[in-house]
Amino acid sequence: MELQFSDDDSPVVHREDTKRRRRKMKAFTSNAAVAVDQIAVEFVLPTTNKTSKSPDTLHLEVAGNCTVEQVKAQVWLRAVANHLCPEFYQKYSPDHCILLYQKKGNWCEIYDKHQVFQTLDCIRYWKALKKDSGKIHLAQRPLPSEDSVQYQKYLNSLIGYDVTDVSNVHDDELEFTRRKLLTPRKIELSDRDAKLYSMDPWVTTKPLPEYLMGKISNNNMLLVIHRNTSSQTIKVSIDDTPVQVLQSFFTKVAKKRALFDIPEDFSEADYVLRVCGREEYIFGNYGIKNFHWVRQCLKNGDEVHLVLETPPDPDLDEVQREDWLQVDDCTGVAGTHEQLTIDEKDHEKVFTISLWDCNRKFRVKVLGIDIPVLPRNSELIVFVEACIFHGQQLLAQERTTPKPFTEEVLWNTWLEFNIKIKDLPKGARLNLQVLCGKAQTQSSKSSSQDNGGHDGRSKSRLLYYVNLLLIDHRSLLRQGEFILHMWKMPDKSEDNSSVNADKLTSATNPDKTSSMAIAILLDKYCYPVALPKCRESRDAELEGERGQRDMPNHLRKQFEQIVATDPLHPLSPEDKELLWHFRQECMRHPKAYPKFLGSVKWGKQEAVMMTHQLLERTTIWDRSSLDVGLAMQLLDCHFSDANVRSMAVRKLETLDEDVVLRYLLQLVQAVKFEPYHDSALARFLLKRALRSKRIGHFLFWFLRSEIAQSMHYQQRYAVILEAYLRGCGDAMLQDFKKQVEITEALQKVTREIKAVSAEKYDVSAQVVFQLRQKLEGLQGSGLPESFKVPYDPGLRAGGLVIEQCKVMASKKKPLWLQFKRADPTTLSSDTIGIIFKDGDDLRQDMLILQILLIMESIWEGESLDLSLLPYGCISTGNKIGMIEIVKDARTIANIQQSIVGNTGAFKDEILNQWLKDKCVSEDKFQQTVERFVYSCAGYCVATYVLGIGDRHNDNIMITESGNLFHIDFGHILGNYKSFLGISKERVPFVLTPDFLYVMGTTGKKSSPYFQKFQDTCVKAYSALRHHTNLLIILFSMMLMTGMPQLTSKEDIEYIREALTVGRSEEEAQRHFLDQIEICRDKGWTVQFNWFLHLVLGIKQGVEKRSA
Repeated sequence: MELQFSDDDSPVVHREDTKRRRRKMKAFTSNAAVAVDQIAVEFVLPTTNKTSKSPDTLHLEVAGNCTVEQVKAQVWLRAVANHLCPEFYQKYSPDHCILLYQKKGNWCEIYDKHQVFQTLDCIRYWKALKKDSGKIHLAQRPLPSEDSVQYQKYLNSLIGYDVTDVSNVHDDELEFTRRKLLTPRKIELSDRDAKLYSMDPWVTTKPLPEYLMGKISNNNMLLVIHRNTSSQTIKVSIDDTPVQVLQSFFTKVAKKRALFDIPEDFSEADYVLRVCGREEYIFGNYGIKNFHWVRQCLKNGDEVHLVLETPPDPDLDEVQREDWLQVDDCTGVAGTHEQLTIDEKDHEKVFTISLWDCNRKFRVKVLGIDIPVLPRNSELIVFVEACIFHGQQLLAQERTTPKPFTEEVLWNTWLEFNIKIKDLPKGARLNLQVLCGKAQTQSSKSSSQDNGGHDGRSKSRLLYYVNLLLIDHRSLLRQGEFILHMWKMPDKSEDNSSVNADKLTSATNPDKTSSMAIAILLDKYCYPVALPKCRESRDAELEGERGQRDMPNHLRKQFEQIVATDPLHPLSPEDKELLWHFRQECMRHPKAYPKFLGSVKWGKQEAVMMTHQLLERTTIWDRSSLDVGLAMQLLDCHFSDANVRSMAVRKLETLDEDVVLRYLLQLVQAVKFEPYHDSALARFLLKRALRSKRIGHFLFWFLRSEIAQSMHYQQRYAVILEAYLRGCGDAMLQDFKKQVEITEALQKVTREIKAVSAEKYDVSAQVVFQLRQKLEGLQGSGLPESFKVPYDPGLRAGGLVIEQCKVMASKKKPLWLQFKRADPTTLSSDTIGIIFKDGDDLRQDMLILQILLIMESIWEGESLDLSLLPYGCISTGNKIGMIEIVKDARTIANIQQSIVGNTGAFKDEILNQWLKDKCVSEDKFQQTVERFVYSCAGYCVATYVLGIGDRHNDNIMITESGNLFHIDFGHILGNYKSFLGISKERVPFVLTPDFLYVMGTTGKKSSPYFQKFQDTCVKAYSALRHHTNLLIILFSMMLMTGMPQLTSKEDIEYIREALTVGRSEEEAQRHFLDQIEICRDKGWTVQFNWFLHLVLGIKQGVEKRSA
């Protein structure tokens, strides 16, 4: 009987020169071939014995080095030979069935057909149980039910991408990862505390900052607890837990239960506390002072109002039952070198080869390129550059000869690299680039030949690129022919906000009709070639001895200096040599890990193996104190090794929820630097999101926004998001559905409004009228009654307040929207103000705002309250998003203009007067000025360190209580001239005469408030310098993933200069005070720029001239 295998199922491809290779291989064979493990297995078949009515079974001795696919074929052939149910086995192929086994009461699927049988998890499991033979069931491949097909469609609509679409993949990594992520999801769901998950308290374990302690008397505070229309104020200790607070409340209202509508048979155990007007619960075993909301109220001097209610029903978070079976834990893991090697084996019994036996150099045959439409300039020559990278480390590089650029260019040449196949590390990527240059004239040709041939570097331009991982997700070496659709380098006019990260993707261009395609051929072997997971018989003691060298004193000093340098400091070859030589010493100092791992030669198998051993043996990393900056360094684009990256993630496992939230945006970006879809980082994000609804909410939007905007990483992010949505529970899914509906409806309206209002700043009354009509239509046509606000999930917005909605006077025509508060327990009569933007990529703003939040937490640790106002801002799709409207705030431009017109930019006293007018008493005014001084200091330091100091008066705002804050970071970042580095006519940050006037100083005079401003700046600046490495790594990651125009060495270097790296504390303080003086000297130039802005109306303020 002939077995039916489709072409792509068959892993064995014979080379043209198989015969010659076969003879060579014979030389390896010794007379006594090593015996291959035989494994006894009972196979339970899908067919039934007609007489006994029980399932057919077969007992087989299986060769341990067979692949799963071969074993399945053997079972099938035996069934045919034994004449079992011929109508089934002769009609179908083995692919018609899947293999299952039972482990601890759960059914698991043996999913990977290429896996070597002896590396299966079930074999280890049987050995652990000391079983002589195991049992494997063959079952017919199940078809998805109608319910699960509908559910998948529902999930795809929330994701914004069809994860089942495999038209743009050259292997099964996507499907493979979807199945593998079921296991961490199941584990997380079985451990999840349903009550805790449903209420998801937002707490912090950081000590209460001193400035907040000052607002509490005798460790006590007042809480107002509401129920229906009654309320009761109680005094509690800040260390009381919610349970103790409830007990105090019940004691206090013992005689007034009827008034609070509390039945006699109910006790405090039947109730929970929630923040009035917010979906934020005060619940769990934490002191009341640890709740985020309580700290927020203390900070703002507000009363804490809570509502007493019955707890939410955990059943609302029910998770849809999985159709999928768990896959084998070892799926995708290769065996050891000893299991795979052809050394001393009978070649008739070899089915998979160890990569470490491949001693020849790696090579690739570039067949040619093909493009449907040629670029305009046809007088070009073109060539292909092929590089092998591991992270950012170049392992080898070759290029083809140049040829004239036509629709189809054929080379048909082998490029041989200076790296052996056995030295290729996992995660190594073949980077193929099509570059073009001007065709050379006869004379220049001869001169270039004298110079040693074609130097494409000097004049060539990168047009297209694509990457191929040389070792796939299941540790097999790629073989055979590939046609890869390439990515086009964006033109200057196109959005290229993430091109640096995009160039690392291993995805290919889904636009197959118009993209450049490159055809390559990799060597083919008779068998799959697997990268072994390790060697069994390593002489571990020997390596221990060799690396255990004592470091002489003169070198120790050099070593300490290398380790002390910041993350951007380049290592010289001598530095790398020293670190590698004393690698055992490096392992004793976690701070040395990034430098040491950056010195490893990842293109040398021995070095990689030694490094893995060192990492495996060390316990120092796990015992060391948590340094987020250090862990983040190991997750950036320089490290592709899975062991290194999972070691970094292991450290992050210890982070509290609120800290994970603080770094979530950066961690989501770091997923781009993973070579494969399934990674420790992806699993970490999934687990933490399934544990906390708040983390899950933001993960949903961060991923969805990338899926909508980044074709390069769409599939990877979609797989992670699907895995999350399959476990977050029904209540969250319903909420996401409503948010997506609102976003899509508002986007449609914005586009219609843009179409009717011409490309100008003014907005006519007619346009506003049309907007309100459209919004009324939306309200009436089934818009969700309420939805969680995407940038603040604690807040639920209700219907639109249509008469307060308008179109803003700016080029992109953002909508200024006001919503009612949907929560009936709210005490505020304010609406929820949201600016809905279409046409701007808010991811840049989000990155900056996130770093401001991190700075704020650094200052909080030093007990500095600098009143930063990182307002809500979230990207919800392709260049669409929402921005929080800060209550009672106006732009400086607006204040200046509304009082005295355009010349307001030169009137120093206007801002001071405006603030005074907003205060009811002199006392209130002094508090306002104090808040102004602190917030001004915070933004001066933050914007200086991030290189965004030079701002216009329409992207600086101030609240009526004196809180200054900056907005609209996307604009500056998109405009290179006004970012980073200070030129003659520019200032390090905004400190104009009108700001100084509020502080009570003019000219060069000082004042108590100005003195306080200077002291605060210096303290804030010093605090940030204590976290130099963290800020540098966040800054360089931000430039890498979101601001490509700023990734030259100088731009990234900027932050080192701004943080005065390498200088003493005293020099640094002097440096910052000097910057303040520059601002005082040049304040008038800023005023002049502002005046021009007001007159020319280059950009419109938030409120300016809006209808």
